[in-house]
Amino acid sequence: MRRALIAKIKIAQKELGLDDVTYRAVLERVTGKRSCTECSIPELERVVEDLRQHGFAPKKTAGRRPNRREAADPMMRKIEALLLDNGWSWNYAHGTAKKMFKVDRVEWLSDGNMHKLVAALQISANRKKKEKTG
Repeated sequence: MRRALIAKIKIAQKELGLDDVTYRAVLERVTGKRSCTECSIPELERVVEDLRQHGFAPKKTAGRRPNRREAADPMMRKIEALLLDNGWSWNYAHGTAKKMFKVDRVEWLSDGNMHKLVAALQISANRKKKEKTG
């Protein structure tokens, strides 16, 4: 999450045409620090929000849905819905599958493991919503 936020900030810096001095001034104004590496995740999120208010519009790409046999199609739709609802890409699902089952791609999972992946994604989604509200 941290690396993704830093990457988003760097993309915003480039898209908004901020030179290094201006970029560091923005960081210092928002967080009181001169480097992204010194910032916490909430501070990085505040920087991204500040850059959005100044015209940065991050692109959302969920990626292409992987091919899967017909029997697993309802599970793939469920995974896709969870990803879209939470702003995650297919790479997030592939990474979770790799961590949980040592399988590189979601479409290569067995039916049982696919159910476990859906459960894990749902738990992550619930956790994310809980963090936002609480």
